[in-house]
Amino acid sequence: MYILKHGIKKDPVRRWALPDMIFFGHGACHILAGIFLRSPPMKGFQAERIIPADGFAGNHIYVTDGLIAFDYHGYSSRERLLAHHAKGWSMHRPGWSCTLETVEFDLLDTAELNQRKMLGPDQYLHDAIPRAQAFIDGIDHATGMARAHATLKL
Repeated sequence: MYILKHGIKKDPVRRWALPDMIFFGHGACHILAGIFLRSPPMKGFQAERIIPADGFAGNHIYVTDGLIAFDYHGYSSRERLLAHHAKGWSMHRPGWSCTLETVEFDLLDTAELNQRKMLGPDQYLHDAIPRAQAFIDGIDHATGMARAHATLKL
């Protein structure tokens, strides 16, 4: 698990300069999920949110069809994504736990996001929407989905 250096999230220039995977994995995951759902490259996906227990960090939003998930890692089984996330946070924060919820709010609406302590796409140094779209456009979705399906234990 990658841990950001202290202060990066509060510094707009340093945050924007992060590589895409780190940018979308540490604070802009909701923007990536929102862009995915705006023009879904794969059908049947909805957003889910990992909500850490009180006093813990580790919020994360990804999209899933129930079996396969997509986030800054690309495609994986939903089970694998959740296990990876929980393992990473638990290693650094003993007692870490979370709940999952289906996202029922607009992931690209600044007011909705701010209510949940997340930045809107227009609140980064630059507009995060084109960056998320370019990230999604650079992925071979059919191959990623097929690889993720191949790992499922059905």
